[in-house]
Amino acid sequence: MPALTYRSRPRNWPRLVRSSWRSSLQFRTVTVSVALSGLAILIVGVYMSVSIGNDLFQSRLSQVLLESDRATSAAQSLFDSSDATDRVQVQNLLSSARTSISATSSSRLVAVLRVPGQDPSTVAPLDSSTFGASSGVIGSDLRAEVQANNGDQFWQSVTLFGDDATTVPGIVVGSQITVPVAGRYELYIAYSLQDAEATLLFVQQTLGVAGLALVLLIAAVSWIVVRFVVTPLRVAAETSQKLASGDLAVRIPEKGEDVIATLARSFNGMADSLQSQIRELADLSEVQQRFVSDVSHELRTPLTTIRLAGDVLYDQRANFPPATGRTAELLHTQVERFELLLSDLLEISRYDAGSVELESEPTNLVYLAEDAIDSLRSLAETKGSDLRLVAPGGYLNADVDPRRIRRVLHNLIGNAIEHGEGKPVVVSVDSDANAVAISVRDYGLGMSQAEVAHVFDRFWRADPSRQRTIGGTGLGLAIAREDASVHKGWLQVWSSPGQGSCFRLTLPVTARVQLESSPLPLPPDDATAALGEAGHVPGQGGGPHD
Repeated sequence: MPALTYRSRPRNWPRLVRSSWRSSLQFRTVTVSVALSGLAILIVGVYMSVSIGNDLFQSRLSQVLLESDRATSAAQSLFDSSDATDRVQVQNLLSSARTSISATSSSRLVAVLRVPGQDPSTVAPLDSSTFGASSGVIGSDLRAEVQANNGDQFWQSVTLFGDDATTVPGIVVGSQITVPVAGRYELYIAYSLQDAEATLLFVQQTLGVAGLALVLLIAAVSWIVVRFVVTPLRVAAETSQKLASGDLAVRIPEKGEDVIATLARSFNGMADSLQSQIRELADLSEVQQRFVSDVSHELRTPLTTIRLAGDVLYDQRANFPPATGRTAELLHTQVERFELLLSDLLEISRYDAGSVELESEPTNLVYLAEDAIDSLRSLAETKGSDLRLVAPGGYLNADVDPRRIRRVLHNLIGNAIEHGEGKPVVVSVDSDANAVAISVRDYGLGMSQAEVAHVFDRFWRADPSRQRTIGGTGLGLAIAREDASVHKGWLQVWSSPGQGSCFRLTLPVTARVQLESSPLPLPPDDATAALGEAGHVPGQGGGPHD
C-alpha cells in the first residue's frame, strides 16, 4: 500500500497545481512574476553569452592574425637573407624557419606545403606538417585562396584534435612564403581557442548561477510583497463571506493609512450601513408581522360572534323571504372564507417570523395522498373529474409533519380539480433511497410561462374572474411552498397552455439528506413525449430542476 501511494503521488501534482492556480491569487501572481522574470533573465543571459563569445572570438582572431603575420614576416626575412643552394641547406633552412614560426606565433601546429603547379626542383624539400591528427582540417577552399593570393592572409574556423582524441575549436591561418631555390610554399599555422572556450564556459556558468539565484530572489521577493497585499484581501474575502452568511458584526481590522486601510475603512463603513439598514428592516418586518398576528387574533373574537350569528341566520333561512335567505347564505359563505383567510394569514405570519416548528414523524405519503383524495372525491365528482392514485414505489416512509403535508396535498389536488376542466387528475407517488415525491397532474387549461413565474406569489390568481368552488384565499400555494421549504424539500410546477399542469412535491427521507434529484420526472412523461419533437419544455418553478 505505501508503494501504491508513492507511485500515485506524482499524478496528483497537475491537479494540485491547477487547484492552486484557480484558488490562490498569491500563487498565480508569484508564478507569473517568476515566469516573466525567468524569461527576461534567459533572454538577457543568452544575449550576453553570445556577445561575450563573439568578443572573445574577435579578440583572439585579431591576436592570431597579428601573431601569424609576424611569424610569416620573420620566416620570410630568414629565407631572404639565406644563401642556401643545395637540398640539405634548404631543408635546414626550412627547419629553422619552422622553429622561428613556432616561437613567434606560440603555436606548435605548423604546416609547410609546396604550391602545386611549379616546375619540379631537385632541391625543393618535401611537404612538412606538425598538425598530426588535425592535418585534415585545412580545407580546400582555404588552400585555393592561399594559392591564388600571394602576400595576403586567410583564415578558417576549424575543429582541432588533441592527443587524447578530444576536440577543441581553433583557427587556421594561411599565407604564402617564398623559399630560395625551392619556390613558393603554403604556410599554415593553427591556433587553439581552448582558453577562450574555457573563459566563455566560465562566463556562461556564472550567468546561469546568477540567473538562477536572481529568479529565486525574485520569487522570494514576489512572495513576500504579494503576501502583504493578498493577506488583507484574503481577510476582506473571509469577512465578506461571514457578512454574507449573516454575521453582521464582523469587521476588517484597520491598520495604517495606506490604500488597504482605506479599503478596510470603506468596507467597515459599508458593513455598518448595511447592518443598520438590515436592523431597521428587521424591526419593520417584526412590527409588520406582529401587526398582522395581532390583527388576526383580535379579529377572531368578533369573527366568532359574527359566525355564531350567521349560523343562526343560515339555519333559519328557509323561514325568510327569498332575498333575505340568499343574503344569509352569502353571509355564511363569506364568513367561512374570512375565517379561512385569517387562518392563512396567521400561518404566513408564523413563517415570516421564523417561528414555525415541525412535528415530524415517520409518515407514509401514499396514505396521506389517499386521505386527501377521499376528502376531495365529492368535489371531483361534481366537476366530473376522475381522481387517480399511481404509487409504483411510494411506500417508503419519510420524516415529515403529516398535518402540513396533508394541507399541501389538499391544496394541490383542489387546484387541479378547479382547473382540470372535468378531465382526470392523476396523483403519483414514488421514492428512492433519498427522497419521496408526489406529483399532481391535471389536463386542464394550463398556464403560460409568465403565469408560472407568479404561481407561488401571495394573493395571485391566474384568472381572478373565474368562479371558485372551494373558495381559495390566494395564499394556498404560497403556504404550500413554505411547507415544502421548511421540510428542506422542493415544490415545483410545470405547465403549458392547453396541456394542463403538474405540481411536484419532493421531500427528503430524513432531515439529514440533501436533495439532488427527484424520483418523479418534471415535466411529466406524457408532456415530454408530446413536446419532444419541438425540443422545448415550458416553464418550471419553485425549486431546482432535475
